[in-house]
Amino acid sequence: MNILIEITAPVFLVIGAGYLMVWRRIFTDSHIHGIMIYTQGFAIPCLLFAAILNMDLARTLRPALILSFYGGSTACFICGLAAARWWFKRSWEDSIAVGFAVLFSNTVLLGLPIVGRAYGGTALEATFALVALHAPYCYFVGITAMEMVRSESSGIRATIRQTGRVMFGNALMLGILLGFIFNLLDLPVPNIAHEALDMIAASALPAALFGLGGVIVRYRPEGDLRLILFIATTSLVLHPLISWILSAFIFALETDLVRSAVITAAMAPGINAYIFSSMYKRAQRVVAASVLLATGLSVFTASIWLWLMA
Repeated sequence: MNILIEITAPVFLVIGAGYLMVWRRIFTDSHIHGIMIYTQGFAIPCLLFAAILNMDLARTLRPALILSFYGGSTACFICGLAAARWWFKRSWEDSIAVGFAVLFSNTVLLGLPIVGRAYGGTALEATFALVALHAPYCYFVGITAMEMVRSESSGIRATIRQTGRVMFGNALMLGILLGFIFNLLDLPVPNIAHEALDMIAASALPAALFGLGGVIVRYRPEGDLRLILFIATTSLVLHPLISWILSAFIFALETDLVRSAVITAAMAPGINAYIFSSMYKRAQRVVAASVLLATGLSVFTASIWLWLMA
């Protein structure tokens, strides 16, 4: 158990430091906003570009690995949507926002550092492969579902255009796309540029974790508490459980790939879940509170999953 604490505690201590600095008003919201712009708009895209650039795509992008993780996330999206609609009696649009919250795990800010500290090597490479597909897939599912139920939707063409704008209109997607292009075409990157990328990438996750702590200060545990607990439980328990069954027992993947799929699936909903709910102005309080609660609970649940994977 001490080893598990050594793996997870530093990650959450950095988040806690960001939370404390903003809570005590040593850092302002504008300071945290600048940090998040740097990490989300520049440093993390550089990190993803560098990771995908050097990735052995044929070895890492295993269909069974992809199906294990995204089979679990898709099942949780359907489960979250159905429960919000028929159990919690929410509107269709609110229900899709809830479904998106359990669909979009915090693979970058929590998944990468925890898998990297715990396993490194092949497991971390597999996590990068999952991260590369994460935003495109989740936004495609969420936006398509939302636009289909909105009465003011102007049809399939407008849905496709809106999906494309959100998926490919941000720096994270650009970094992923360029990484695949450079990798597949075997385009050279000068050593000087490589070293600069490595320096930027090294700053990405620590700064982003600190910024995440500052961001969640503004969240409050408001809304339907039962629904908030449902979102947290689905994200932290059901998603990794399904991914474990698929990766270990259905597809019988290697241990490193199983660990990557399960631990990455065990992360709390990401900030993008709140961004999505804010974009459509649906279930914002519930989703924000779920991000806060699940991030806090993941200190313990991630340690349990790491123990199980041992």
